[in-house]
Amino acid sequence: MKVTIFDYGAGNLHSLAKSLEGEGVTVQVETDPARAVRDTDALVLPGVGAFGSAAERLAPGREAMRAAILAGLPTIGICLGMQLLFDSSTELGGAEGLGLLEGPVRELDAQGRKVPQIGWNEVTWREGSPLSEGLPERTAMYHVHSFAARPSDAAVVAGTATYGEEFVSAVARGNTFGVQFHPEKSSTHGLALLANFVKLTECRPAVCGLRSAVS
Repeated sequence: MKVTIFDYGAGNLHSLAKSLEGEGVTVQVETDPARAVRDTDALVLPGVGAFGSAAERLAPGREAMRAAILAGLPTIGICLGMQLLFDSSTELGGAEGLGLLEGPVRELDAQGRKVPQIGWNEVTWREGSPLSEGLPERTAMYHVHSFAARPSDAAVVAGTATYGEEFVSAVARGNTFGVQFHPEKSSTHGLALLANFVKLTECRPAVCGLRSAVS
């Protein structure tokens, strides 16, 4: 099984790649957004950097990436990568995201707490979330962020956390997933979540039917 990490200049992807390789998959890193969705079983949008800069790197192959994900390519966005799944962000004057999930990304209302939030925070999972299978109902995960997604559709919310305000920390729709935290930095529970994502990409009727248009 091959998993592609799309590198939009987000920095060192070594720990994320190693975490995925630990689940028995082959990992490749691709800097071209259109090539990133070819000849792969799953896509990872990693989690460090500014929204606007990442959106610029996505722009040349944005529609190819959107088409592949909408056709069923299993995808997980991590931190900034989750935010890029949404329509837009207000960060640094605003930029357009992939528009796969409806709603904007806006500044986290920390209510006087230090921003960015850096550290462990408990995620409360919604019942039935496939990403959280086998995890505690409340799971501490490592967060680093100043912005939070505001989904228009509450049905995509898979988990929430609180830092001043309650914010969306995990989303899921079909084969598209996102987490605001860094699973590769979240010890055994983070690795278990990545293992769940890998399992979700395995070829079974509910997945293969969606992926047929991509393969």
